[in-house]
Order: sequence, then C-alpha cells, then structure tokens
Amino acid sequence: MSIGNFFASKVTELEFKDLSSEMLHWAKVGILDTVGVTLAGANEPCATILSEVLTGSSGPAVIFGTNRSCSALDAAFINGTASHALDFDDCNNTMGGHPSVPILPALFALADEIKVSGKDFITAYVAGFEVETKLAMMVNFHHYSKGWHPTTTLGVFGSAAACSKLLKLTHEQTKVALAIAASGASGLKANFGSMTKPMHIGRCAREGLLAAKLAKQGFTANVVDVFEHPQGFLEVYNGAGNYDIDKGLQAWGAPFDIVKPGIAIKQYPCCGSTHPAIDCAIELFQSQQINVDEIELVNIWIHERRLKHTNRPLPKSELDAKFSVQYVVARALADGCVAIEHFEESQYSDPKILSLMQKIQAAPYGDKQFSPDNHFGGEVRIQLKDGRVFEAKVQEPLGRTSDNPLPKNRLQAKFELCARRVLAQDAITHAYEFITEFESLEDIRDLTLLLKIN
Repeated sequence: MSIGNFFASKVTELEFKDLSSEMLHWAKVGILDTVGVTLAGANEPCATILSEVLTGSSGPAVIFGTNRSCSALDAAFINGTASHALDFDDCNNTMGGHPSVPILPALFALADEIKVSGKDFITAYVAGFEVETKLAMMVNFHHYSKGWHPTTTLGVFGSAAACSKLLKLTHEQTKVALAIAASGASGLKANFGSMTKPMHIGRCAREGLLAAKLAKQGFTANVVDVFEHPQGFLEVYNGAGNYDIDKGLQAWGAPFDIVKPGIAIKQYPCCGSTHPAIDCAIELFQSQQINVDEIELVNIWIHERRLKHTNRPLPKSELDAKFSVQYVVARALADGCVAIEHFEESQYSDPKILSLMQKIQAAPYGDKQFSPDNHFGGEVRIQLKDGRVFEAKVQEPLGRTSDNPLPKNRLQAKFELCARRVLAQDAITHAYEFITEFESLEDIRDLTLLLKIN
C-alpha cells in the first residue's frame, strides 16, 4: 500500500469514539496553547504586514486578536503566521518541529466557514497530527539536519489531512489532497531568525486547507506514488537511503504521537533548541544568586544538531535573538527569566547583556555528558572571577514530553499572559472555559467570536 493510500485510509477511518481520554486531554492542551500564542503574535510585524498585503480578502474567518474577518484561506495564512511569530508554540520530538501550528489555524479558519462541532474538530486535529509525525518518523533526522524546516515541509501534510477530515472528504479525495500538499511543502532553515520563518507556517496552513478544498472540487494530482516516485517527496527531499517508510507506517497509533512523546509546551518565547540551556541558567540564577559582573566565563553545551542554528554570538535583530543561545542564556543569568519583552525594542543590544555575551562560549556536548540518543539535554558551567565554579545540567526541558508535562497552572498562566496582549479579561476567561470543554462545543464559532476584538 502506498503512503498516500495508507494515510488516507487511516484519516477517513478515525472517529471521535476512537480517541482515548489521554488523546482528548492532549488535544485540548495543544488547542489552548496554540490559541494563546496566536493571540500573542497577532500584532507582531510579520502578521500585521501580511494582513495589510492581503487587504482585498473578505469572508467569515476571524483574524485572531483583531476586529477583522477574511476568507478562510487568508485567515489560515495570517493566523498561521501569527501563531509562530513569537516562536512560543508547542513542539514535538518526533517531528523535530512544531506540530500544532500547521494544523489548527487552518481548522479554525475552516470552522468559521462551515459549522463544526468540537468533537469533529478534535478528531481532525488528531488525524493531522498523526500524519505529520509518522511521516517525520520516515524522514528524520536526516530531513531536519539537511536544512528543511520540518514544521512546514511535513506540517503541510498534517494540515491537508486535518482539513480533509473536517470537510468529510472521501478516501480518494483525501489521497488527492495529500498529493496536492506534496507540491506545497516548503521551508528552509536559512530563513530562521527572520519574518519569513513564521510565514512558513502561515503558508503551510493555507496550502493544506487549499489542497483539501481543491480535492473536494475534483482537482487532480498524483495519487499513485507522490511520496515514493523517483522524483517524489522522499527522493527529492531526503534522497535515496535516507528514509524508512516502514518505520512510520508500522508506528501509526502505537501510540498516537499526540500522547507519546506528546506535545512539548514552551516556557520561553524563543527557539526550543535553546531551552535546556535556559533551564540550567535559571536554576543557577535562583540557587546561587550570581552577580553577572563577577562572571569570568560561561560554557554552554547543547546537542550539535541544535547548536547549528542557535550558535549566534551577536544577534542582529529581535527575531535573530530568538535563535541565539548566547543571548537567551545571558538574559536568564541576568534577569532570572526569558520573557516576551526580551525580544522587543532592541533589547538584544542592551550593553549589560552584550558584555555578558562576550563571556559565553557554546559547544556541542559529547557522549560522556549525555546519552547518545538524547538530543534535548543541556549543561551550563559558570566560572567566577574569584575561581568559584557552578554547574547545572538537565536531561530535557520541563514540558518537553508528556512524561514531563508542564503543570496545569502554568499552562493557564501562559495562555492568559499571551491572550492579555490583545483581549479583555472577560473574553480570556470565557475562551479558556470553552477550550477546557472543547469537545462539548456544538459550533466552534462560539469560541472564535471571543478571539475577535470589538
């Protein structure tokens, strides 16, 4: 059975009654976090500029955190970009990227266009999540290391699958949607640290929704072997010998990826690859109360694959600073936190922080520091001018997997912190309540109306 045929079968067969309580729980966690970070990113330049360029669009779909509505395709594009604007959205270890933002902006846009229940919405979300992560099993981490942005090159298939499910497409139509999506897969890591990175997600969400809509209307694509073809997705994006089809197919639902390893919720609004080092730095800040003026040298160790795109000793913009492990560790050591405002108004050029960054050295860790199969560890070592040395080490950041979840109160606090940037408290409270009971919603528009400002 071809990959496209396999995924189409699994997506069309999945029903809400098949979802376990754990799957339902984690789906609502993903929805809560994604809605929050999308609201927080609504007024970021990448989202507002895109919205201005797309001013000709009109329609029923809410642009989160604004007083505007537009077509579903444009809303998926704009909200998808906003959802990743702060790099504060959830991650997944299998995907090597952000699993929810390629899918949910497209589903919300579609749910503003047609009446959708919470149960159908969640089922579509889980189906799309499983498609993109099982495809990730086939191609990672060669795909990730090669320079593709997996959130979008893989997420476009999650978006197409989820939208196909929500539109109740047939098995054959779903195969077409996935095949169309294959030609919409794009995103290069070379654009990390710029507005184009979050736009990757907006385009991905839009491409997935467009693929499903086109398939419904009878559009055609290569449904036979778009993945396996000599010039298809796997050969072009990974190359011969650099993928394993059976690994992904055999793992479907065993377990569902949304449960294990699950959704990683970010505590900091910056690249997730920097988070282990941030956790270490904050631990040292809290336990040792170090005066940064007394620091002689700071050593950071994170995984080689993660250091490649975060080794930025002198960031050149707010967005670039989100990918600088040197900058975020300097912030954590100086302020005891890494917050949204640290990536605004040229905070990256603060003289105190620049001075501290010059004392920071980052390197990849070796097998003696962490297990070879652990690529989420981090270690920070501080040497003071008086010779004292302090060290901290984490195997993975808090919230990185479902086995190490972020506590419920922190989830709610993060949501409220994000939503407060654009919404009144009454709307925030009601939106949170709706999401906690998401499966009971008869019409998702009851929620999205709360996400539009008056």
